[in-house]
Amino acid sequence: MAALWDGDAVSAAQALIGAELYVDGVGGRIVETEAYEPGDPASHAYRGQTPRNGAMFGPAGHVYVYRSYGIHWWVNVVCGPPGVGAAVLIRALEPLAGLETMRERRGGVPDRLLCAGPGRLSQALGITGAHDGSALVARPFLFTPASGTQPIVAGPRIGITKAIDAPWRFGLAGSRWLSRGFADRAL
Repeated sequence: MAALWDGDAVSAAQALIGAELYVDGVGGRIVETEAYEPGDPASHAYRGQTPRNGAMFGPAGHVYVYRSYGIHWWVNVVCGPPGVGAAVLIRALEPLAGLETMRERRGGVPDRLLCAGPGRLSQALGITGAHDGSALVARPFLFTPASGTQPIVAGPRIGITKAIDAPWRFGLAGSRWLSRGFADRAL
């Protein structure tokens, strides 16, 4: 299973579509990701390792969790060998288990919005900075790779101001659980 994230972030971002992620039994199927490589000016690793992004330079298959705009926690899967600084942002998932817990954590929003966006997803799953650097294959996480080939669409990443043309956002084709639609560029 480790081979899934041992390579580059773009390949890992595609391979994570359709995988399942749970935190203490709450979670579902990953339907949207974004890749961030070390040479990418939109990546937190672009300027090198800092105390904030240290987990991003750690072992593959661990999580890099950071607070975005001082408000929301965002979770990433670290890729490549230690010291590289590559990761995949988990942007959205289809809720499959622990829906009542998600609804409580998210304040009664419609189910389609429980995990549609990286901040919403982390809140619904109870992911915080305390998880930063944790192995994705150890408690409280449960990770199951996607079975079979998934129909994937690609497009530009969302909410960045640098390297905006890189088509490194990936989604499960036809999913209603995405944070935002795609212009349907199937892979």
